[in-house]
Amino acid sequence: MSPLFDIGVNLTNNRFNDDLQQVLARSKEAGVQGLLLTGTSEAESAAALNICHNYPDCWSTAGVHPHDAANVSENFIAQLRHLARDDKVLAIGECGLDFNRNFSPREAQLSVFQQQIELATELNLPLFLHERDAFDEQIKMLSAVNRLRGVAHCFTGTPAQMQAYLALGLYIGITGWVCDPRRGQDLQEAVKHLPLERLLLETDAPFLTPKTLPGKIRRNEPCYLPHIAETVADLKQISVEEVARAATHNAQTLLGFALN
Repeated sequence: MSPLFDIGVNLTNNRFNDDLQQVLARSKEAGVQGLLLTGTSEAESAAALNICHNYPDCWSTAGVHPHDAANVSENFIAQLRHLARDDKVLAIGECGLDFNRNFSPREAQLSVFQQQIELATELNLPLFLHERDAFDEQIKMLSAVNRLRGVAHCFTGTPAQMQAYLALGLYIGITGWVCDPRRGQDLQEAVKHLPLERLLLETDAPFLTPKTLPGKIRRNEPCYLPHIAETVADLKQISVEEVARAATHNAQTLLGFALN
């Protein structure tokens, strides 16, 4: 099968502290030849980049998740800009809006998101986008962006919401949520209509372990990305090779990396 690329993995999470090398080895053995590590705060973005400097098949994002919007430093944009000058940083984010539990006030989320949109435009980098229960506001903000590039990370919405993101020129990141027989029904229907040229694959490890994996697996890992690819292939009634080839090509087109 063509090599796979996981566009969203949280390797800075403490659940990987004890066996990071083994996780990366299992990923490689499964055919996942590259990873994009997610930055979710100033500190986590720096930590993700540090990992990338030690592993040639890893790249990262630099950004502030909406949950952390209330905790940014006064010069957080300058810090993100500094990180993003590194060739290993391929996108700005994880950024966006999350009105589900409002861990940060909405006003802070809106301000921090807008500043990251402007940074991505300034640096000509794609946005790595998060959204939960804030679709209308997020679409409104993104619709005002000139030359918008990015991915709707961990998309879990409806076919209509997917079409709205596609109309803005965004890619769609598909996680193990698509393997959930109950919660994933809207996403499964959306994936059937997702153009192959806009598909990206991700695990969001250690979260969102695919529920259709055999056995009791408590921690998601990038080595399970092929299972997500197989599920997408089944839904689209095409070969897993077509899915893998398209998703990796799309990731390279959006992010501009080269696999070894």
